[in-house]
Amino acid sequence: MKRRHRATAPAAAVGVGKGVERPRIHPKDLWTEALSGVLARPVRSVLTTLGTVLGIGTLVVTVGVASTAAHQIVGRFDALAATSVTVVVPPPPPASETVPLVGWDDVDAVGRLAGVESSAALAQSDELAAVQVRANDVVAPGGLSGQTLAVVAASSSLPVAVRGEVTAGRFYDRGDIARGARVAVLGDQAARLLGVTRVEDAPAVFFNGLSFTVIGILGGIEREQRLSTSVILPPTTARDRLGLDTVNRVLVNTSLGAAQQVARQSPVALAPGSAKALTVLAPPDLSRARKGVQGDVNGLFLVLGLVSLIVGALGIANVTLVTVMERVGEIGLRRALGASRRQIAAQFLLESTTIGLLGGVIGAALGVVVVVAVSAVKDWTPVLDGRLAVGAPVVGAVVGLLAGVYPSLRASRMEPVEALRAPS
Repeated sequence: MKRRHRATAPAAAVGVGKGVERPRIHPKDLWTEALSGVLARPVRSVLTTLGTVLGIGTLVVTVGVASTAAHQIVGRFDALAATSVTVVVPPPPPASETVPLVGWDDVDAVGRLAGVESSAALAQSDELAAVQVRANDVVAPGGLSGQTLAVVAASSSLPVAVRGEVTAGRFYDRGDIARGARVAVLGDQAARLLGVTRVEDAPAVFFNGLSFTVIGILGGIEREQRLSTSVILPPTTARDRLGLDTVNRVLVNTSLGAAQQVARQSPVALAPGSAKALTVLAPPDLSRARKGVQGDVNGLFLVLGLVSLIVGALGIANVTLVTVMERVGEIGLRRALGASRRQIAAQFLLESTTIGLLGGVIGAALGVVVVVAVSAVKDWTPVLDGRLAVGAPVVGAVVGLLAGVYPSLRASRMEPVEALRAPS
C-alpha cells in the first residue's frame, strides 16, 4: 500500500498543492521545453522575431549611421575652419621707429612648429584698401577709369596658406622678393574686373603713378577670400614703392587636432619677447565640437530606434499571450502532472526571452552590415560602438523577457481543472 500511495500521490494531490513536494524540472529540460514551444509554430516565431529584429536593427543602424554622419560633419568643417589659425599683429604707435613686432622672416619660425602645414604673412593698410587700379596707362578724360581694388603685400607662401592655386602664370618667389621686382599677382576676381585673362604677354596694372607687371592670377581661394579682389605684391616691392612694410596678420594652417597647440605656440615663435601683445584667433576645441554634433544627431535618431524596439516588444507580448490562450489544455495537463506555477511562468518567460535573443543577434548583425554598406556607398569611415553591437543581443533578450512577463503570469494563474475543461 505504501508503494502504491507513493506512485499515485503526486498526480492525485497536484490540484491541492499542500503538503506535496513538487517535482523539480532540470534547467536543461526547461530550456528544451521552451525551445520546443518556439519551434512548434515556426512561421509565427519567425514573424514575432522579425519585430525584434527590426527594433534592434533600427537601433544599431540609427546610432551607427548617426555616429558616422556626426564624424563626417565634423570632418567637413575640420578641413578649413578647425585647422585655421590667425595671428593678428597690432599696428606700431604713430611716428614710431621701433622694430616691428613681427618681421617677414619670422614666419619661418612658425612653419617649424609641430602640426603646422603652411603659413604666410600679410601686410595691409587703410590707405591701400581702396585704390584705383587700371589695366592700361590711358586715362579717359572727364572721369576716373579702372577698378577700385585693395593692394596688399604677402609672403611667397601665400597660395598654399589660403588654399588657392595659381590659375595663370606663376606666383612670385624668393628671388623676386630679394630683387624687389615690380611684379604683381592678381586675385581671380580682380583679374576679371580688369579684363586680364592671360599673362603670357606680360600685361601691366597701374596705380599711384606706378606700373607693375602681372605675372600670375591666384584663384580658388578658400581662406581670406577678400584676396580675390586684391592686387598682391612682394613684401620688398610694397615697402620700397608704397611704404607698406608692417605685417598685420599671419595665416597658419595646421593638421587636424593641432590647432589649439599651434595657437598657444605661435605668438612665442613670432615675437618671443612680446607674445602677449599678439592676438590669436583659433577654432574651438575639436573634441567638444565633435561631441556636441554627435550628441545632437545621436539623440535625434535614438528616439526612432527606441520606438521601433517598443513596437517589437509589443509584438512579442501579443504573440506570447495568444500562444498562452491556444495552449490552455497543455498548461492544464502540465499543472495536473505536477508542474508548479513558477515552472509554467518560467517556461513562457524563457520562450519569449529566446525570441528576443534571436531577434537581437540577427538585428545587430544586420544593423552592422547596413552601417558598413551606407558608409561604403557614401565613402565614409564607418564608426561603430562595439558595446552597442555586443549589447544589442542582451537588449533583445531583456525586451523579450519583459514582454513575456504578463503572458507568463497569465499562464501560471490557470487552475488545472479549469484549464483541462477549457475548449482546445
